[in-house]
Parts: sequence; structure tokens; C-alpha cells
Amino acid sequence: MTALALVLIDDHPVVRAGIRALLDAQPDLRVVGEGASLAEAIDAVTANRPDVVLMDLNLGGGADGVDATRAIRALPDPPAVLVLTTYDTEADVLKALDAGAAGYLLKDVAPEVLWDGIRTVAGGGTVFAASVAARLIRRSADPSPGITAREVQVLELLSRGLSNRELARELLVSEATVKSHLSHIYGKLGVDTRAGAVTAAIERRVIRT
Repeated sequence: MTALALVLIDDHPVVRAGIRALLDAQPDLRVVGEGASLAEAIDAVTANRPDVVLMDLNLGGGADGVDATRAIRALPDPPAVLVLTTYDTEADVLKALDAGAAGYLLKDVAPEVLWDGIRTVAGGGTVFAASVAARLIRRSADPSPGITAREVQVLELLSRGLSNRELARELLVSEATVKSHLSHIYGKLGVDTRAGAVTAAIERRVIRT
């Protein structure tokens, strides 16, 4: 039986060591490389040609796991990327999937679920933590207009206290467009202030605190 080759990307060495110990317990899984940043992720993937990359979202070096996932998936004949993180907000999930991740699991997952998830994405399938899957199902089943990826971006910037002018500069749009985004967000979240929008988005797990 040929073991699946894996690369671990996480900026905490102790966490990588723990995950590696779990994976090494399986005869069909083999860790061939590790990294803590986007650059190290690319180096580990190009040097080792893994079947699956386990990707955390918080990385060192100024980039995050979404950036690393997108870069890896842009490589020739790329491996599957399985996100393994502590974050389960809608913003994080949608960004990871948009970047090309084949699955999204949380770090409190049972070892057996992690092992099976790796095998699933290596075979071309997808896997999601139960809470993530439930959120995606609710999003697709809700007949009302959902928060769009662009509106999530606006909410994340709002949570940093940016003014309309600063939002326009960050988004490369006019202030009138920013006001339009805010109007749509207020209507969807049932609020009428910037602070209310941020609070509602955090409570609904749309963005992180």
C-alpha cells in the first residue's frame, strides 16, 4: 500500500508536532514536509510533491492560509488542500473555498475524522466540519439575499473602524459605492448603524471578533 504524502503548514511548531504524531500513527499517511509561512509552503510542496496539504489559516510572514492555498492551487498539478484551523466564520470558510481548498476541518476534530478527511480530499472529494457544513447548508437554503463575499470584505474593514473614505480607498471604489454596500448590509442584517452591523456579523459568525 502506497502511503499518501502530506505537507503540514502551521506557524506553531508544537501544533505541527502534535498533528504529525497523529498522522504517523496511520500506515497509509506519511508527512513529507512542513512549513510556517507562504514561502515555506510553496517550497515544501514543490520539493516534496505531496498528495494533500494540511493548511492553517494563521501563518507567519505577512500572508495567511488563504493566500498560501491560492498559491499552491495555482502550481502545476497541485495537491489537494485541506484547511485545518480554529476559525469557523463564514468569511474564513468562503475565502478558503474560493482559494481552492477541498475541505475545511476544525482543530478540535476527532483524529479519525481528520484521517478520513485527508483520504477523502486525496481521492478528489470534499469534507467539512459539521458546523461548517451546517452553515453552508443554511446559506444555500435561505431564500433571502445572503451576505456576499464583497459585503463580508466591507464588514471586516468596518470592524477595523475605517471611515467611508478609507473603505473606498481599500476597496478601490467610490464613496457612493461604499454607501450602497452599507445600505445593503444594513438591510440584510436588520440594523441601521455601522456598529450594529459589525456586532450582528460577529454574532452570526460572518466575521471574526
